[in-house]
Amino acid sequence: MKQAAGKRDDVLALASRLSRGVSVLTALGVFAFRFSNAGSVLPIIDLLMKTELLGVVASFLLTLLLAFPLGKYISKVFRKEKNWFDFMAPFERFIFRICGIDVTREMNWKQHVAALLSLNMLWLVYAFVMFLFQGSLFGNPDSNPSMSAHLSFNTAISFLTNCNLQDYAPETGATYLIQLAVLMFLHFVSAATGIAALVVVFKAMQDKVVDKMGNFFELFLKSITRILLPISLVIALLLVFHGTPASFDGKDTLITMQGDTSVVSRGPAAGMIAIKHLGTNGGGWFGANSAHPLENPDYFTNIVEIVAQCLIPFALVFSLGFFLNRKKMAWSIFGVMTVGMLCFLLPAMHAEMKGNPAFDHMGLSQTTGNMEGKEQRFGPAASSYWSILTTVISTGSINAAHDSFMPVGGAMQMLGMMTNCFYGGNGVGILNYYIFIIIAVFISGLMVGRTPEFLGRKIEAKEMKIATIIALLHPLLILTFTAISSFAITKNPELSWLNNKGYHGFSEMLYQYTSSSANNGSGYEGLGDNTPFWNITTGFVMLLGRFLPIIGPMAIAGVLARKKFIPESAGTLRTDTATFGVMTYAVIMILAALAFFPALTLGPLAEYFSFR
Repeated sequence: MKQAAGKRDDVLALASRLSRGVSVLTALGVFAFRFSNAGSVLPIIDLLMKTELLGVVASFLLTLLLAFPLGKYISKVFRKEKNWFDFMAPFERFIFRICGIDVTREMNWKQHVAALLSLNMLWLVYAFVMFLFQGSLFGNPDSNPSMSAHLSFNTAISFLTNCNLQDYAPETGATYLIQLAVLMFLHFVSAATGIAALVVVFKAMQDKVVDKMGNFFELFLKSITRILLPISLVIALLLVFHGTPASFDGKDTLITMQGDTSVVSRGPAAGMIAIKHLGTNGGGWFGANSAHPLENPDYFTNIVEIVAQCLIPFALVFSLGFFLNRKKMAWSIFGVMTVGMLCFLLPAMHAEMKGNPAFDHMGLSQTTGNMEGKEQRFGPAASSYWSILTTVISTGSINAAHDSFMPVGGAMQMLGMMTNCFYGGNGVGILNYYIFIIIAVFISGLMVGRTPEFLGRKIEAKEMKIATIIALLHPLLILTFTAISSFAITKNPELSWLNNKGYHGFSEMLYQYTSSSANNGSGYEGLGDNTPFWNITTGFVMLLGRFLPIIGPMAIAGVLARKKFIPESAGTLRTDTATFGVMTYAVIMILAALAFFPALTLGPLAEYFSFR
């Protein structure tokens, strides 16, 4: 009897804490809604719309303002300090209990990798089977058919790897059940996988010799319950109150202003759109993604969504500083990432706001810049900002057609994915940057005649071999498969992949593999990619481009964590200075950017000079 009463009390306590948590989230959502609709805010939104550059600057500063405290909060969550969402602890313990997981058993880096891969393999099989049979399942008011085997293979890998490359039209290619129970589910778990892997590296970088670095399942679940889920709920509420649908109704018929009859898809889209950005996923509910008026209705939602996709990548950099008590190093890393991003953003924005040279030669006015493929409600500046941030961060969502950007803009988008370490996706951005830090430390140490050390550990041959392999993997995947696709279409001209020939057609193929390897998911839609060749080849590129760059940094961190810790001295190479930041930036540009220069010359650069 006493045991039963004790269990009843535990259940009641859990229910009480969850209810308080729901109350907190509801209050946050209501406040956000009231704030977004307040009369004092609307004139600000109008001003940002009318002054495009001011809107871009305001979006970046707002993200930075929110990311700093979020980074501090994230460090508290994973350092197991008191935080706002401790009320989720009973729910987390309940999940671990029914799954039979002992979170007190800490893991070394190999056990973390095994747990990560086993979970993802399970989800891959689940998603693949669901796609194959979606047409026969419930939750399909529009009677969408099942996917083919090769498209199921590609889509399952795409969403599993946080890439979200969509070789199908979501309105007709996925049912409501699939969108919610598979795609939205993978949005959460793929983002949490990246965050958990990064925290393992954080733990290995602490000032002590360690072999056990927490429990992967605990890190993974807390990433969802205490970070992704609560913030997504607030974002979803903002989107719903601004016109994004959240119902289970099927397609609706309407009469346009021209008198035409049009069919518009609906559905419970707001929740998926929230996590697609917060989780740096990018896969949209609608085929036009965030260029669709229901997915991104106005300038306010545009700011919400661009801030959402930058928020956690920014915050994780600051979280590194709080977690390791090395705030100066975090600011140094953030500074290098920001400079790298601006080097891509400024040329792209200038090219789009200036307009198309071909129109100038025809004597046509372009007072609003290059508006081809862009939404009037956003304009070329906000669209350029989105396109660079979404490729630098690896979200891959779009609010304009990347295929219609000027060649300079397209080149900058590709370079953002080719470097793949300026902010980056949730967790994996810093993991990729970590590889270049290791290489930069090794080279710098040799240049100044000091033993290469990073955070008190010697960098030796084993770590350098792993770092070099991972650094070279990205260009190897992209350039090899681009060469194969170019050879195939040259030998088989009847293949109908390309709507554009010449330089731009090559850029379309280069972009597709770049996006796949960087786990970005955006694409040049002039490419006919829903074929066995593209679905299978990009599927393998996405798998290798996702998991090897996660395993590599975890292996390096695990090896370094077991080495003797050497306190800093006068002879220690400082890694939190501007000089080392410049060195790291140089290594990134030499290894990650220059490797692609010949390919860029054949594509966007050749197209640019053909316009002159």
